[in-house]
Amino acid sequence: MALEHITVLDLTHMLSGPYGTMLLADLGARTIKVEPPGAGEGTRRLLENDPDYSRDGMGAYFLTLNRNKQSVCIDLKSEAGRAVFLDLVRQADVVFDNFSVGVPARLGIDHETLAAVNPRIITCSVTGFGETGPDTQRPAFDQVVQAMGGGMSITGSPETGPMRSGIPMGDLGGGIFGAIGVLAAIAERERSGRGQHVDISMLDAQVSMLNYMATMHLMSGKVPQGIGNGHFVHVPYNCYPTADGHIVVACIGDAFFERFAQFIGIPELLDPEFKKQPVRYAAKERIDALVSERLRTQPTAHWQQRLQEARIPCGPVNNFAQALDDTQVRARDMVVDVALHTGETVRMPGNPVKLSGAAGTAFSAPPLLGQHTDAVLMDVVGYDAERVASLKAKGAVA
Repeated sequence: MALEHITVLDLTHMLSGPYGTMLLADLGARTIKVEPPGAGEGTRRLLENDPDYSRDGMGAYFLTLNRNKQSVCIDLKSEAGRAVFLDLVRQADVVFDNFSVGVPARLGIDHETLAAVNPRIITCSVTGFGETGPDTQRPAFDQVVQAMGGGMSITGSPETGPMRSGIPMGDLGGGIFGAIGVLAAIAERERSGRGQHVDISMLDAQVSMLNYMATMHLMSGKVPQGIGNGHFVHVPYNCYPTADGHIVVACIGDAFFERFAQFIGIPELLDPEFKKQPVRYAAKERIDALVSERLRTQPTAHWQQRLQEARIPCGPVNNFAQALDDTQVRARDMVVDVALHTGETVRMPGNPVKLSGAAGTAFSAPPLLGQHTDAVLMDVVGYDAERVASLKAKGAVA
């Protein structure tokens, strides 16, 4: 696999960091989750006893985010434990964390310290606001950065007010950009021979994803508002009710509109004036009302088939069951079975990165707490069994 030559020391917790390291692990990186002795990483206990959302004593958070990883228990607050960690750093490529700003330095595991023992080491920290600027010490969670990043203000409508994304884009965006930053640093190290630090702000990631809409604001000074599921240029481009659900129709440009007007059979839409985008947009509410009235007459599957046959961009608004059972999703291996230590399996989303040179992806069970402590310290660092036993006796590892 593409990253099988890379070893990642994973100090992450909750969602943003673990998602970033999960992406690297899915691509083949040997990802060693370094957990504190005792309870381990925080999400190990989250939902652990829920009858619907846990398996093998682990909740859905931990099961999903920590597949393909190994677990080593090290007490980073002890001198002996920190020495063990530094020995791991000497053999590793990447150290990935999402601690609050300043925590790595207090633990003595910041980039400057780690680079002194391994100049090739790449460190990555995902934080709410980054490591520079006036707000480095502010705590942040997903919805906070969604709100501050501007995206919530254009999600929803004037009637609903601001709405967060249904999926935690603040956290997930931090993890995605963290993985991208690590891959960029690995590529640069091929040229320079030296590692570097990757500083990822979840707020930065949200602002980056505003993309062309931010540029439009900066050019014009106009502040966009929430317009629900509609579009600020194209008509019809919206989510419309059907007899049994909803369907999205996306007519981008005049050609698709003309095709749609012929297909849908609403005489008013055949007015030649509607071939002009400004005229259509001025009549947006009227067009949406007419299209909604027509689409309500048949179920989603009927319209989906007919619109596809007419080559008009469309898609059903799937719930989770429908999305995860979609034939295209299944054909792309985006639902995978992960075998657990008990012998049972749990299904979860697959790896969206398809590399032509990679062998078929196999997914291993998320690790039990400290499951690989002995193996990693012996195989990676070269400790013998006696030394590992001594470190356990001291409480440095577990």
